Amino acid sequence: MHDEIKPNWLSEIVRRFSVFVFTVNGWTAVQENPPPRKAVIIAAPHTSNWDFLYFFGLVNKLKIQSYWIGKNTLFKWPWGGMMRRLGGIPVDRSKSQNMVDAMVREFDRRDDFLLTIPPEGTRGSVKEWRTGFYYIALKAKVPLIIGLMDYSKRKGGLGPSFMPSGDYKADMLKLSDFYHSVTPKYPAKAMRDIVSTEPRGSSGADQNGESR
Repeated sequence: MHDEIKPNWLSEIVRRFSVFVFTVNGWTAVQENPPPRKAVIIAAPHTSNWDFLYFFGLVNKLKIQSYWIGKNTLFKWPWGGMMRRLGGIPVDRSKSQNMVDAMVREFDRRDDFLLTIPPEGTRGSVKEWRTGFYYIALKAKVPLIIGLMDYSKRKGGLGPSFMPSGDYKADMLKLSDFYHSVTPKYPAKAMRDIVSTEPRGSSGADQNGESR
């Protein structure tokens, strides 16, 4: 989908700065188990721009190379190269494309690929989770890792992981039990009833997993 650009001294400075911001704001990084070489990391709940910054600091604190999906407009000169070096994968929303299949191809062609996706798709209030993260993991045959930023405890981390079973609602029950104990920055914006989110098929319009 895109040519990967190796990190340079400037991207390394940005990564170290993200760890500094994470630490100086009183956050603690926790990790249940070392992640596998390939997985989809669920970044939830997503209610603030701070979530991205702190989560980026978290994965760098844990020394994990994580990738994320963004609008192609974020990757224009002069920032495009830096965005890619920081793990960004550009997508063109103006074109009709199946994001699930595109990301599955990325998993197929790489030996190591940890893809972070916020299921809400936006920091604003939402009525349902986008299901793309789930079907990417299901089709790529990789586990889902529960990622979290708990603002009440100032704790960020990677929690349990599991292989998607294909039974979407049953798997959402597992996630719901976990995320109900996590406090987002803006609780009123968080969607608590993720179990009621109904999948629209593995190739529907809601399968785009990129952030808004």
